[in-house]
Amino acid sequence: MSDRQAATVLREMAAALSTASDTPMLDAEVLLHAACGIDRTMVARGDNLTPTDSEIQALEAMVVRRQQGEPIAYITGHKEFWSLDLELNKATLVPRPETEILVEQVLACIPVETAVDIADLGTGSGAIALALASERPRAHIVATDISPPALAQARANARRLGLATIDFRHGDWLEPLAGMHFDVIASDPPYVGVGDPELETRHTRFEPQQALLAGKDGLAAIRQICAAASAHLKADGVLALKHGPGQQTTVQALLLAAGFDSIVCTRDYAGLPRVTTCRWP
Repeated sequence: MSDRQAATVLREMAAALSTASDTPMLDAEVLLHAACGIDRTMVARGDNLTPTDSEIQALEAMVVRRQQGEPIAYITGHKEFWSLDLELNKATLVPRPETEILVEQVLACIPVETAVDIADLGTGSGAIALALASERPRAHIVATDISPPALAQARANARRLGLATIDFRHGDWLEPLAGMHFDVIASDPPYVGVGDPELETRHTRFEPQQALLAGKDGLAAIRQICAAASAHLKADGVLALKHGPGQQTTVQALLLAAGFDSIVCTRDYAGLPRVTTCRWP
């Protein structure tokens, strides 16, 4: 029977993760809560908390996975995005903080009480569609993804969060939207080039490559969306795209060539150009 107090276990986990993570104590706290239901407040106030042997075994297995570079979100199966608790599976990307900038830019185009039509392309866990639905309850939102397991996870998140009015459709980008027109089309598509060395040095090697890679230069999906989006936008409709840092000039050129105007690029929290919005005249 284990007699190790939670505070001791927490320190041991943080030490074990010190060479694998930039935030070892935070990681240890998240894993302790996931395995044992013990949070940092309970530890800080000195509660006499002793994880069971089975909880210790679960924690040790989690630490090994984290030491191998696996993202915390896959280990716990959860990730917060836009203050929403999303469940993830291995078919979905871990939502990035900078994707919230895309949500912010879309919301800025939509008055709160306005009924609008929105499409979210490549929805993954449903992060963007669910964030928009939580802020604009009168919006009609259609979300697409080519991955059935990703769509299943997005639907499950929508049900659990009470946002089940979103219409999830299976298919490649705009293909499931035949005959439909939208006020806003938003997408966080793959934008990493095949062979990019970043894939071997970061946690992205654990994520679905289909949701990360987009041809040799990382722009294949964006080219496809730029070329096809106008056929599904209403007059003065907005297209909002997240892209890689350094891709903004090419994205702007693609949008201009496709006939879009009012092109604006927004920087992320690190000052990098990451989200481009434009309008269909």
